[in-house]
Amino acid sequence: MKIKAILTGATGMVGEGVLHECLNHPEVEQVLSISRKPSGITHPKLREILHENFQDLSPIQDQLTGYNACFFCLGVSSVGMKEPEYRRLTYDLTLHFAHTLMPRNPGLTFCYVSGAGTDSTEKGRQMWARVKGKTENDLLKLGFAHAYMFRPGFMQATPGLQHTLPYYKYFGWLYPALRKFLPQYVSTLKELGLAMINVVQKGYFKPVLEVPNIVALAKG
Repeated sequence: MKIKAILTGATGMVGEGVLHECLNHPEVEQVLSISRKPSGITHPKLREILHENFQDLSPIQDQLTGYNACFFCLGVSSVGMKEPEYRRLTYDLTLHFAHTLMPRNPGLTFCYVSGAGTDSTEKGRQMWARVKGKTENDLLKLGFAHAYMFRPGFMQATPGLQHTLPYYKYFGWLYPALRKFLPQYVSTLKELGLAMINVVQKGYFKPVLEVPNIVALAKG
């Protein structure tokens, strides 16, 4: 099955990394990137829609049909943000996007990037983890053909990409040691992208994927 994917977050580190793997993967036929700003990437497989308001997809919803995968890599940092605003930009935005896609793409596999430490109970002390946990839980209840929640930890950046976060550049030299001594928390961005592609084609035995699951799935 060739993959036709909708992707968000192409101007962020994770989204750009996943897009890079998609464009270089023979089983990915086309990618529709939806973002507020141009990615700066041109490729025969890639089409971009620039859309400012992700809380209202009605102007572009008719273009969001005919896809079998969504790689939802859009996200914001919770640093300095109150819970209502973080919830609006994380939970509300993601669920609105998912609700828009589902009836238009009955066989779609929805892949959501949350993060290591996400709180599935929705009751923990960390605000961001509770909000991400509720987002995961409600995505899994929506009724997609398949839905998978990805929880990456520290990732080695993919060389040559534009949107690597500064601290990844500064601390990248630690990656070999972290991979050796803390493998349950460490992967590469390439592995995340490959795991998301592979889960669309092959599925996985559970819907929430921690770092070791991501690394295993990336191998095919």
